Amino acid sequence: MSESAALRISRDHWARLLEELEQARLQRHPVTYRALIERLQLPAPAMRTLTAALEYLAALDARAHRPLRSALVVSQGVSRLPREGFFLCAARLGRFHGSEGGPEAAAWHASEMTRVYEHEYPEEA
Repeated sequence: MSESAALRISRDHWARLLEELEQARLQRHPVTYRALIERLQLPAPAMRTLTAALEYLAALDARAHRPLRSALVVSQGVSRLPREGFFLCAARLGRFHGSEGGPEAAAWHASEMTRVYEHEYPEEA
């Protein structure tokens, strides 16, 4: 994703997104896309804005050799996994190798979540 796409989110929303993800990390509990959109009060197109911001954050984390904090954001559905786009983004970043659905994705996501929970992120990132 290009940096210009991530600029669709305001600085205030970006800072609040990072705060929400840090709270989820500290509580060791994922957050849903819907909950984030509501908490951040993102304007329409909210899901597209959130997706762009999460992909940008994933690129920043990958570049810094950190676990992907965007793994903390999951669907409300039974699977409690991120949407397919998360896995496609992780694959583009060289982090995930496999099918974006099924046991492979679930196992990798569980492992990435553990890594996120255990990692200390710098405040500015």
